[in-house]
Amino acid sequence: MSDALANYDGKGLIFESDDGLYLMQVRGRVQTRFANPGLGQPNDPGDFIRESGNQFDVNRARLKVGGHMVRDWLKYYWEYEVADDRTLNATIMVEKYDALKFKVGQWKVEYSRERSVSSGGQQMMDRSIINRIFTIDRQQGASVYGHLDGGGALNMNYWAGVYTGSGRGEYNNHDGENLYSGRLQWNFLGEEVGFKNSDIKRSEKPKAALAIAGAKYRSIYTRFSSSGAGALDNVDIGESAGQYDVKQYVIDAAYFYQGFNAQAEFHEKSVTDRINGGIKTRLTGYYGQAGYFVHEAFDWWPEPLEIAVRYATYDPNTADNADEFFEKSLALNWFIRGHDNKVTAEVSHISMEQSDIEVGDRTTWRLQWDVSF
Repeated sequence: MSDALANYDGKGLIFESDDGLYLMQVRGRVQTRFANPGLGQPNDPGDFIRESGNQFDVNRARLKVGGHMVRDWLKYYWEYEVADDRTLNATIMVEKYDALKFKVGQWKVEYSRERSVSSGGQQMMDRSIINRIFTIDRQQGASVYGHLDGGGALNMNYWAGVYTGSGRGEYNNHDGENLYSGRLQWNFLGEEVGFKNSDIKRSEKPKAALAIAGAKYRSIYTRFSSSGAGALDNVDIGESAGQYDVKQYVIDAAYFYQGFNAQAEFHEKSVTDRINGGIKTRLTGYYGQAGYFVHEAFDWWPEPLEIAVRYATYDPNTADNADEFFEKSLALNWFIRGHDNKVTAEVSHISMEQSDIEVGDRTTWRLQWDVSF
């Protein structure tokens, strides 16, 4: 990059050639967290009885590099998790036309709204308990996507892609079956709604979106996360290639207006065991979440302080009418510099019921400071 100019704009260190054809932005992010008890979200009976003391750690420490090369529409993005020593994103994007874009590499598939929102831009400290069950997370593959604006209610986003279906860090398709995913989002009030939480800018006009997404794949895996591919708690990792036939869909919605933000999702997922007699497991779950800058209604409330609440529940097997999980969470966000510098305090209550009888519950208190630079 000859004659490169470097500057820092508060959102990373930027290197740019004098002709503007090459640009690279380097950013860092650190998320520190104190929790009591220190365990993560419980997902089986043993998690509720396991004791743990206070925990303080660096929950996330990330390096992000992005920009464009040769043309301003030929872009790239790379993200590395230092705390866990793994590459999260490695993507090349062709974005010359707003209505038709293309990318290849590894990234977080645009499936559900909750998972697509960056962990640095969340309203609550963690995603809801249903995310672990229904996300398809990061995959390797290729995708077409775009924004279609026909004026007024004719405003839509779309994503369609094909992936290896082996999760983050897996370059091979072990089953010979791809993962297919698509999402269609209708911005019915005429303005594009991005993947974000909290109405920090206090939208002068209401913005809203309604979306539906679906995914299907054959694999030995039935669950994905940033750690890679794995299995649902009530389904073992398959023994034969393509053992599980997985189909799922989600309907989600979001709304922003004058400091208020709300979003919700409903998920359904079916896992059919093609080796052991076609045994089918059906999972359902949903959540609702809302946040508000109370200063918009009462001057005595601090302007940077947002209050947010969430309710979530899922059933890991609708056929047996046994286990059900529930989450109730309350959070306070103090925005020092938007999502780039914020402090969050949260209390979360998660419980488990078997045949309508509670068998375990846990209340967790947490404090977090998240800084991007």
